Amino acid sequence: MPKTKLQDVVFTIMMVIVMVYAMVVYNISIDKGGVTNEVFVLAFGELILMGIVGFILEMLVAGPLAKKLAFRLVTPGKDKMIYIILAISSMTVCLMCPMMSLVATVLFKGFNSQLLANWIQTTVLNFPMALCWQIFFAGPFVRLLFRHMFTEK
Repeated sequence: MPKTKLQDVVFTIMMVIVMVYAMVVYNISIDKGGVTNEVFVLAFGELILMGIVGFILEMLVAGPLAKKLAFRLVTPGKDKMIYIILAISSMTVCLMCPMMSLVATVLFKGFNSQLLANWIQTTVLNFPMALCWQIFFAGPFVRLLFRHMFTEK
């Protein structure tokens, strides 16, 4: 877990890249009717813009708020670290998924009379993937990389 502001920024960049890329692949796959090699390439095109948006939302809104919400459920120093990680990760997904789904809906489906319906549908489709990807893959993978980058010697 990050201990300094620099570490927090590095951790967030790593997590945003892994989460956003996977979610962009997922959404393009839904749009195209399945996963193809082309989907993985197309996702890189959207990664920069969605990654920047994700980083800003995470650093300014979701990150601080997710910790506040999580710490209403768990207590650092008292509860096991796995419970703290799961609480923060879950709250982050609960906040980031609707926000990023709104951005994606506006950018890729347009700002029109169906915005609310499209946003709700996008969020409902994205949430299970985002939560499972975060808990079972992205979270453990990024924490593993992060530990290797910032090991105390």
